[in-house]
Parts: sequence; C-alpha cells; structure tokens
Amino acid sequence: MRKHTDCTWVLLYIERWLTAPVQLENGTLEPRERGTPQGSVISPLLANLFLHYAFDRWMAKHHPEIPFERFADDAVCHCSSERQAQKLQTDLEQRFAECGLKLHPNKTQIVYCKDNVRRGHCPNQKFDFLGYTFRPRLAMNRWGKTFVNFSPGISNRAAKAIRQTMRDWQLDRRIDKRINDLAKMFNPILRGWMNYYGRYHKSAPSRALMHLDLRLARWAMSKYRRLRRHRRRARYWVQDVRRREPALFAHWRLLYRATAGR
Repeated sequence: MRKHTDCTWVLLYIERWLTAPVQLENGTLEPRERGTPQGSVISPLLANLFLHYAFDRWMAKHHPEIPFERFADDAVCHCSSERQAQKLQTDLEQRFAECGLKLHPNKTQIVYCKDNVRRGHCPNQKFDFLGYTFRPRLAMNRWGKTFVNFSPGISNRAAKAIRQTMRDWQLDRRIDKRINDLAKMFNPILRGWMNYYGRYHKSAPSRALMHLDLRLARWAMSKYRRLRRHRRRARYWVQDVRRREPALFAHWRLLYRATAGR
C-alpha cells in the first residue's frame, strides 16, 4: 500500500510540473497545455524518463544497426547513407507522433560528415551538440601532412555563454580583491571550461577565454588610480602580471602556448 501511495504522489508531482503556468516578465501567468517550462530543472529528468522508452528502446528494436547518442531531448544518429537517414527521419516522425511529440523543425537535420574519405558535396555539413560544433576541419597527421577531418570544437553559442558569464562576474566591482584572490575564485571554473571544451583541441576555447584578460584590464582601471581612463596602460599592466606569473590564471599557459608559434 505504501508503494502505491508513493507512486501516486510522484505522478501528482509530475502532473503539477506539466500543468504549471509560466510567469511572464510583466507578472502575468500564461497557462500551458503541453510540455515543461523552458529551463525548468525537471525538464531533462522527464525527457530522459520518457525518451528512454519512446526513443532508446524503440531504436534498439527497430533500428539496431544505427548507433546513436542522446542527452535529454537531443540526439545524434549515425546513418551510413542519405537514404537510410531519410528513412529514419520519416520513421521517427511517425513514432514521435504516436507518443504525442514532434521533431523540432529547425534542429532536426541530415548532415553530411565530410572528411578526407567522404568527399561528396552537401549543403549541410555541420551541427551543434552538447556545446560543440561538429564540422570539417583541417588537421595535421604525425608526418606533418594536412588533411580534412570531421571533428568537434567549441560552438559559437557556448563561447558566447562563456563571455557572458565573465561579464556577470562584474570584476570591475571587486576592487576589494587582489588579483591573486580573483585567480583563486575563478580558476576552478576556468579549468572546467578548458577540460571540457579543450577535450579534442586544447586551443579551441582560447578565443573565448581571452575575454577574461579584457575584464581584468577593466578591473585594474577601477582598482588603481594611476590606470583610470587608461585602457591601453591597463592592458599592458595585465600583460606584465602574466609575464611575471604565467601560472596565476589557469587559462594563461593554454593561451600563450597556443599563440607562441603564430
């Protein structure tokens, strides 16, 4: 009896999430008939629970020859031909319609993974997944010869989110801190970005991380009177600190190793 009661409580809790209205910026409540609120913490959990049966197990039964990866409601399926991809898309549209779902019209696409072996032509040759953009890139083998490789790198959207996070730190208001304090505060976050987005190309997130040096220059302008209204002088000050303590910020060694050979 206890298990039945707990299950009923969980179902009621999920139902409340699914029917909860959305509060707009002006304070009004907008009722919803389907889906979960955008950005809600319950959305990935419900997506995983539902799509495990609606997608994962269905793929294993009806298309066992097609490998795939899925995270919440985003998935990538690896087809061996365009015909197979078109057939899978049609089957998925039908399957999702049976489950009361629809494929996203803009995100659902067939991509040609062009590389040194696949040299055909297709208008769509890239896609985003989990903060990465997968597309043809020039690479170099161990003999120094360049070739085309279909590989991931940090997406523009992820790089923009990193820069926005740095702006949200509001360094120019932290004039009570020393630069060593700032390094201790933000190095764990910087290392996380470097480890994740530099997994395949260590220098890939360097352009986004370089934005922090500009924020540090603004911080120095706010903290030190001699640097106020002297943006160029503040940038030179940051460069001088970087030369004296190249390991102070986690991204400095990565950045200037990556640019040393240019």
